[in-house]
Amino acid sequence: MDDAGVTLQAEMAAMGRAAREGAAALRLASPEQRTAAIAAMAAAVREEAAAILAANAKDIAAASGLASHMVDRLLLDEGRLEGVAQALETVAAIPDPVGAETERWTRPNGLDIARVRTPIGVIGIIYESRPNVTADAAALCVRAGNAAILRGGSECLATNLAIHAAVAKGLKAAGLPEACVQVVRTSDRAAVGMMLGGLDGAIDLIIPRGGKSLVARVQQEARVAVLGHLEGINHVFLHESADVAKAVAVAVNAKMRRVSVCGAAETLLVDRAAAEALLPPVAKALAVAGCELRGDGAARAIFPMAEATEADWSTEYLAPIMSVAVVDGVDGAAEHIARYGSAHTDAIVAEDAQAAERFAVLVDSAIVLINASTQYADGGEFGFGAEIGIATDRLHARGPVGAEQLTTFKYVVRGTGQTRP
Repeated sequence: MDDAGVTLQAEMAAMGRAAREGAAALRLASPEQRTAAIAAMAAAVREEAAAILAANAKDIAAASGLASHMVDRLLLDEGRLEGVAQALETVAAIPDPVGAETERWTRPNGLDIARVRTPIGVIGIIYESRPNVTADAAALCVRAGNAAILRGGSECLATNLAIHAAVAKGLKAAGLPEACVQVVRTSDRAAVGMMLGGLDGAIDLIIPRGGKSLVARVQQEARVAVLGHLEGINHVFLHESADVAKAVAVAVNAKMRRVSVCGAAETLLVDRAAAEALLPPVAKALAVAGCELRGDGAARAIFPMAEATEADWSTEYLAPIMSVAVVDGVDGAAEHIARYGSAHTDAIVAEDAQAAERFAVLVDSAIVLINASTQYADGGEFGFGAEIGIATDRLHARGPVGAEQLTTFKYVVRGTGQTRP
């Protein structure tokens, strides 16, 4: 390892040690102090708006080679930055999960047993393009009593550092160590490998938020627990009982409201029993909205569109492109989703309540919606204030990861001198 590598390793190890100290301070802090820190972060984001937007302009100017959806994720303007501040305020207002009893019972021997939420410790978060994650992650980790080490993409390093300066200002104002939330200040990819190694036991959990290659690398190389966030290959299924107006509204919103988010729908599934009635108005509305459609043979026989390839069914476009397939009822839709989906978010439009509930049972995704757009796959929309991402794993947390999902639990057992026979 050369001198630069040795220096980086020393810096990252120091961040790990500081994070453990920050985690200890947060664990002992009162809910009111954690609330004050997050509220102060929001105020600091507004106070430092000019510096943050200037840093973002620098990143945008250097992002000429990025795909348009990546640039859209990276871009901040006054409205989006105000949204960041408001998200911080929302997290400050949600109930503090630390110390909350989730269950309590008494055994016949008199032992009183409580399951109590407790912080995880130090969370390493690796993400791409989205500078708002810097603020969201900081707030959610602090709300849950966890220290955070954040490593954003090199394309948004200047913005992340500017937002982090506001975060640090908020922590200091509340009397908490600035090391409670740290940002890796280098674009050197070796830093990611060091985080995946756990920084000598400092990191308790890694959360990746980004593209397929990033998540794959994290899952393959991490030596600590990983909370996975896979790509959003999301579906909207139009059941034969679907109301046409609802079908149009939900499908267009799910795809076109914002095509670059992980909750955007990528495939439209249409019930064969009503495809002749449902597909034309929905396809026309999508086309008018600027969406390119790629369909199977049955879909193309009903409405003119490009031919879908096998790869289309498992592609997260993050662009105004949507694949279209005609399927046989709820079971056919569920089979398609099981084969090609990513267990992220899937929706059904149906007036038949039994069909809708069967869809909800058969489709094993983190989020299943009935008569609502997949774009609701968002922690803020769930009332979590913000989110780290949408977890597609089945253990620890699933769906939007908010503050509560960033806690674990312990058992507190109260006795009166009992001994086990």
